[in-house]
Amino acid sequence: MVYMLFTPISFKNLTLKNRIVMPPMCMYSAADDGMVTDWHVIHYATRAVGQVGLIIVEATGIEPRGRISNQDLGIWDDAHIPGLKRVVNQVHAQGGKIGIQLAHAGRKSGVVNSTPVAPSAIAFSEEYALPKALSLQEIKEVVQKFAQGAKRAVAAGFDILEIHAAHGYLINEFLSPLTNTRTDEYGGSLEKRVRFLEEVLLAVKQVIPREMPITVRVSADDYHPEGNTPELVAAMLNLVKHHGIDVVNVSSGAVISAMPRAYAGYQVAMALTIKEKTQLPVLAGGLITEPAQVLQMLKAGIDLVYTGRELLRNPYWPLQAAHVLQEEIQWPEAYVRAK
Repeated sequence: MVYMLFTPISFKNLTLKNRIVMPPMCMYSAADDGMVTDWHVIHYATRAVGQVGLIIVEATGIEPRGRISNQDLGIWDDAHIPGLKRVVNQVHAQGGKIGIQLAHAGRKSGVVNSTPVAPSAIAFSEEYALPKALSLQEIKEVVQKFAQGAKRAVAAGFDILEIHAAHGYLINEFLSPLTNTRTDEYGGSLEKRVRFLEEVLLAVKQVIPREMPITVRVSADDYHPEGNTPELVAAMLNLVKHHGIDVVNVSSGAVISAMPRAYAGYQVAMALTIKEKTQLPVLAGGLITEPAQVLQMLKAGIDLVYTGRELLRNPYWPLQAAHVLQEEIQWPEAYVRAK
């Protein structure tokens, strides 16, 4: 049990061959209409060749104004399905598993000629446009757009869905008291601030297969004395986890411009707090580059480890990690001579 990096793990009907995850990272390589390009097919399939256990496609907008930029992927139209299916099919062909992050940028949207929306009319900074506060009816409409995006993700063949509730984007804006000053049923108490996420989960759950896992990415710490902490985030997750959360993807920050003191594994303690208080499996990371760091995290109780920048630098990191750890894993047949 010392070397757990290449031990399989299962969530509902999904079994991952190892604990290595490529987290969603925006490529800013989509066409202006949100369509997949050849770049995405090559980028994601290459990580499957490298034996990454789970690949999560970048933040994908559920509506045009929900993108971070005009170059983000979209999933607001059935026309997006064939391109996304190309990515899925190529990853599956290389023996990989793949998910997609359904996202809405909220007040941090930089889409040209579009007014951003948020729970409250508070701009992220002077460089960002003032968002429009969503009405109750508009909130319901956005919830349904998450569900429609989930339905398209199923049609494209993804193995797992991730709901983006981190990094200061729309769902995170509802969760944080720093960005949500509403006085209706969507603001104030923990129960009210988590309601939007709850409704998204309920709507998504209705349109996906029962055996399809759901992960939720959260910002565990707002890095502000009046903001969310891992304990508060865990308390909100406990209010909604019965609606189908299978894994919590733990990140931090970006709801305001405060910068964390980043170091290798700086988010691990937050993830362990959330795991302890919710009893949910957790996915964690943060500047992880070495197999020994991953082993320490797994030994501490982390279930899955994401390594983003390292997998951008080196898509074959899992193969090299297995060599360092003297673990016997299956290599792509075409690469065996390099083993």
